[in-house]
Amino acid sequence: MKVVSLLGSPRSQGSSATIASHLTETASGLGAQIHSFELNRLSYRGCQGCYLCKKKLDHCVLDDDLTEVLATVQQADVVVLASPVYYGDLTSQLKGFIDRTFSYLKPDYLTSTQPSRLTPKKLVLILTQGHPDPALFGDIFGRYAFFMKWMGFTEVRLIRACGLGPRNTVPEEVLREAEAAARELCGQIGQPVGATSDKAE
Repeated sequence: MKVVSLLGSPRSQGSSATIASHLTETASGLGAQIHSFELNRLSYRGCQGCYLCKKKLDHCVLDDDLTEVLATVQQADVVVLASPVYYGDLTSQLKGFIDRTFSYLKPDYLTSTQPSRLTPKKLVLILTQGHPDPALFGDIFGRYAFFMKWMGFTEVRLIRACGLGPRNTVPEEVLREAEAAARELCGQIGQPVGATSDKAE
C-alpha cells in the first residue's frame, strides 16, 4: 500500500505535522510505502484557470515542484492532508495544492458519473487549531470532503485536535487516533487501539 502525506503547515514540527508523522510511521511499520512532502519547502503556483487540463492535456500544464506531488498522489492508495487552521481555513500551502487537483477531473466532470481521472483512494484530513472550541471552524471538513469525494476518494475521514498552540503538546489520545487510522487503513483492525476517527461516508 502506498501512502502519500502532504504537510501544509509552515512549521516542520507543528502539531498537524506531528499527528501526520505518527500516522505514517505506524503505517510504515505495517508495511506501507510512505512518501511525504512538506509543501512549505516547495516552490509552486496556484491553479491558473487555463483549462488546458480539460482541453488538451490529462494533467496540469504547470511544471514546478507540485508536478511530482500531483503525480505521486495519483499513484497512492491513501492520501494524508495535514494543516493547522489559519483564518478559519486550511493554510494557503495546502489550499494551493487542492486547487491544482482540478487537473484530476475529466473534461466532462460536471456531467460524468465518474468525473475523476484518479483511481479510488482513501483520504485522511488532519486539522489542528489553537481555539479550544470545536464548534468553531467545524465546517472545514465537510466543505473539503464534498470535493474530495467528487474527485474519487471513496472514504474521507477526519482527525481533529482543538486547543493546540505552538507551545502545546499533541495529546496522547489524538496520537492513538492517528495510530488507529493507520492500522485500519492497512487492514490491521483487530489490534487494541484508542479513539476512532470521525468519518464521512
